[in-house]
Formats: sequence, C-alpha cells, structure tokens
Amino acid sequence: MPRLSEVIAALDALWPPERAEGWDAVGTVCGDPDAEIDRVLFAVDPVREIADEALELGARLIVTHHPLYLRGTTTVAADTFKGKVVHTLIKHDIALHVAHTNADTADPGVSDALAGALDLRVTGPLVPDPTDPAGRRGLGRICELDHPETLAAFAARAAARLPATAQGIRLAGDPEALVRTVAVSGGSGDSLFDAVRAAGVDAFLTADLRHHPASEAVQHSPLGLVDAAHWATEWPWCEQAAAQLDALSDRHGWDLRVHVSKQVTDPWTTHHSSGAPN
Repeated sequence: MPRLSEVIAALDALWPPERAEGWDAVGTVCGDPDAEIDRVLFAVDPVREIADEALELGARLIVTHHPLYLRGTTTVAADTFKGKVVHTLIKHDIALHVAHTNADTADPGVSDALAGALDLRVTGPLVPDPTDPAGRRGLGRICELDHPETLAAFAARAAARLPATAQGIRLAGDPEALVRTVAVSGGSGDSLFDAVRAAGVDAFLTADLRHHPASEAVQHSPLGLVDAAHWATEWPWCEQAAAQLDALSDRHGWDLRVHVSKQVTDPWTTHHSSGAPN
C-alpha cells in the first residue's frame, strides 16, 4: 500500500497547489504522511456526513473539492461542526486533502467534467491560463453541441444529466432560441459574464447566478442562462478525479480502492414553486 505522502504527491501533480488562487485554502488538512492508504473517498464538501461515510467505508483518505476552513479559524473544538469533522478524521486516522481552484483550472478540470456530463465537445477554456503554452488550462470551458437544440431542450438536458437537487435548473432567455455553442463553469460563475459575452456563445451554464448580474446579462444580449445548483455542477469532477487516481494507482501498482460519494450535500433540501394555485 502507498503512504499518504505518495498519494498526495500524485494528487498534487494532477492539481498543483501553486495554481490555486491566492485566497484559496488547498492541500492536506490533516493526515499522517507515513500512514498507509488503501481506500479513498471523493466528495464535493468536507461535511460530517462525508466523514461518517469514509468511516463506514474504511477509507483512509478523503479528497474534497471545497475547503474545510477557507477563511481560517482559531479553534477546532469538537463542539463546532467543522471541529467535529476534524476530531472525527484524526480520531479514526482519516486524512483530508482539498483540490479547489487548482482543480477548477486544471486540464482536465472541473468544467471539463461538467461538459462531459452534458455530452458537450470542449473547444477551449473560457478564461485561458496565460501560463499554459498549450492553451488548455483555465477557468470555465467553451463547448459545442453535436446538434443545435432549443434553450429549453438544453436546460432539460442539464436537468436529466446532472445530479438531482432541490433547486433543479433555472432558465433565463428565450426558451425557443437555438443553442449551438455553450460556455460552462462549475460552481459560482456570474463573475464571468464579460468573458462569456466575448466568447459569443449562445448559452451559459453555471451556478449561483445572482439577480442583478443575471438581469443585466439577459438585457445586454440574447444570451441564454442555465442556472444549476452549485453542488450539482461540481459533483461530476469527483467521478473524473476518481478515474484519474484509479489510473495512477494502476500505473504505480498501488491497488487503491477509489469511491465517489453519492450523498447530496447541497444545502438546499426542498423546493416549492411560487404562485397561487390555479
């Protein structure tokens, strides 16, 4: 079995921590570098449910997309919910490693996995990484559909192929407009509207679209907006990342058992359509 330090070195080669944004908190949160690792669990959020799942599976390493402590802390006391996660992990010798914005811009990255889940053909990054001479890394992806379809049909495709959440899929724009090209960005994407407009795509699929940026975007152009749950747009990365680690395990002869959590850790649990009944 490989040591944790060996597995982390392999993960850091996939998603170099130096490529994370300066405000981000990536890397190993807890874990003994010399501990032997035989089972790994991938998930979006490092919450108590995921720690408990790792314990039930016998996983010795959890890899999540979201950081546990993004803004730092002065305590890991077990009477705080994040502190309880830390105590659970350390007590049961479970390591936690985070790949966040360094996985967003990777090749392949979070938005590649999102495009793959929607069966879109990636043509390049939405916001290219200027340090990548190959022009493949960067934030978001520009994609093409194999055959044009209406914006409503594309939204239905997203609803059918992304994991189910209480939010579902929201749509802004003409539902009958034809969509040939799409920009996608896993996670919160309304800071990318300038790049999306510059790309000249027909639609933009992302998450966490706020009222004012979305309103301005649809007033500015005929761009169609498809807004999914944050968790749902990033969960496909877990499957992609698990497959990457599987391949590395085979290459190194590690015989790791790699799992992807199916637990929905999106914070929203129920949806009610507004409006008076007919």
